[in-house]
Amino acid sequence: MKKRFLSIALTLAMVSSMAVGCGSSKSDSADSKKEEGAKTEASADTESNQILFNGSSTLAPVITSMATTFFDTYGTWDAYDSSLPKEDIAIYVSAGGSGQGTKAVIDGTATFGMVARSVKDEEKEAIKNEKEYQVGIDALTIAVNPANPVNDVLDNLTTEQIVGLFSGEYATWKDLDSSLPDEEVVVITRDINGGAHEVFQKNIMGDTEVKADAIQASSMGELVQDIIDNQYAIGYASFGVANQNEGKVTPLKVNGVAATKENILDGSYIIQRPLLLVGSGDPTDVQQAFLDYVLGDEGQKTVEDMGFIPMK
Repeated sequence: MKKRFLSIALTLAMVSSMAVGCGSSKSDSADSKKEEGAKTEASADTESNQILFNGSSTLAPVITSMATTFFDTYGTWDAYDSSLPKEDIAIYVSAGGSGQGTKAVIDGTATFGMVARSVKDEEKEAIKNEKEYQVGIDALTIAVNPANPVNDVLDNLTTEQIVGLFSGEYATWKDLDSSLPDEEVVVITRDINGGAHEVFQKNIMGDTEVKADAIQASSMGELVQDIIDNQYAIGYASFGVANQNEGKVTPLKVNGVAATKENILDGSYIIQRPLLLVGSGDPTDVQQAFLDYVLGDEGQKTVEDMGFIPMK
């Protein structure tokens, strides 16, 4: 597959201000060493109150939006809950794919992995005391450019037709329907390491591989933009991101079922996936506070406002 290398690290850095005390002289006394040890312990405590998210490029903008609002509203942890430390809220969000999210938790480089698919058994085994928190529900829409003539001929594709388009069996749109132009079917997929591609492969492609010259987008936002930019493109656009670009991409029905909230929730639309936060062990008080916000009314409103399906 062709691959576009695009850095999409969506990073929100809310850096805590740190007061550093500097002594006027060095001392080897026991008191001095004790004080130094206390400073080291305090520094570790401060660092533990930072929350690091890594993973799904679909979920990263949602968590970033929540973290921004949370910080702007409260500023310090104790302003949210008086029992929490009087420290600036520090939340960092970076995107690198669902697989990267679970790997970061396994490696201990992230507090939570953002995963836009089910967590694999081997990942669950590798993460000590694995915990999952479902933020919302997403689906993959089979989306085309609004100017694609296929919209005038078909508003529905069968699983077999989708496999034919993405595998290269239908090299041109004319191969799909004789009334369509003899133009190449430009297939856009997510990075093969992304959760979206795994969901699409499992639910639609099965044992058939996507064609070798498909363009891999490094994020869901880039995938949707590629469809917007190419009249003859087709791709599996996130339900949420497609909603954010309403009118710029056209989702097609799959086996006669439209990608609507109702059809996704009742399972009749078959290409859907959970939006998860994955952690290791019980969360700290600070981590639990932000999880409560994410899973509470305000956080879930953000999920809905950004085009996804909230859990409540």
